[in-house]
Amino acid sequence: MRFTAFRDAAGSGLAVSSSGAFHGLRETDPGFPGFLENMLGLGTAAFKAACESLAKGPAVDLDKVTLLPPIRRPGKIVCVGLNYADHSAESGFKQPDYPTLFARFSSTLIGHGAPLIRPRVSEQFDYEGELVAIIGKGGRKIPREKALEHVFGYSIFNDVSVRDYQFKSPQWTMGKNFDDTGAFGPVVVTADELPPGAKGLKLETRLNGTVVQSASTTDMVFDIASQIAIVSEGITLEPGDLFVTGTPSGVGAARKPPLWMKHGDICEVEIEKIGVLRNQVQDEA
Repeated sequence: MRFTAFRDAAGSGLAVSSSGAFHGLRETDPGFPGFLENMLGLGTAAFKAACESLAKGPAVDLDKVTLLPPIRRPGKIVCVGLNYADHSAESGFKQPDYPTLFARFSSTLIGHGAPLIRPRVSEQFDYEGELVAIIGKGGRKIPREKALEHVFGYSIFNDVSVRDYQFKSPQWTMGKNFDDTGAFGPVVVTADELPPGAKGLKLETRLNGTVVQSASTTDMVFDIASQIAIVSEGITLEPGDLFVTGTPSGVGAARKPPLWMKHGDICEVEIEKIGVLRNQVQDEA
């Protein structure tokens, strides 16, 4: 199944597809089961009933609505840096033997089609195409061999970075959390539709139609099961939490000369069997 959150003149809602066409309900409609982050906390029977309720709703044309982040306010956004060896090398870092973890905040999130806002304070606006894993079942101290049982589905993320702010200190938090820089969507694809751990999928980032990143999700140093096991050693995971799983080589900062995104640029991140996340860069007013 595929899920997407949307908004139109009639309000915000959630749509589901199991056969190509999306059907859904808005918050104001009778029988609306809640957004995906609410549904993930339901038991199996209640979740199935919620999906059936959405599927009985009217058709939703994704080209005629505004798409929202599929999980609108995740409790945690766990990002994994330096998780492709070629990206670590191009960035001048020794490949770490423990994941480089940092947090994003939900206030940075935007949906497919929304503008990526380049802040006035910096020109170093950089793309990072990434796979996202969405936690469906919470827990702590999750063993690696059972970790994928906790993944509900997968989506696409553009972990846009303000590079000079990222490296103002040893911690990357500021440069990774400017408003309107975390593009997420357009859909969540349930795990059963993809290979285990979403391995072997082609990931490609394009800037104005030119391929700037191309890799396979198999190239991750720490796969998704390992990420979940390592983080849950100390942190309780909850339904709706996101793992933004790392970017491959080709980022703008590593190019000579650097390739920074500018006003009017179109950035697309495509992941095989999931879709295309597209956003245009807009200068901050």
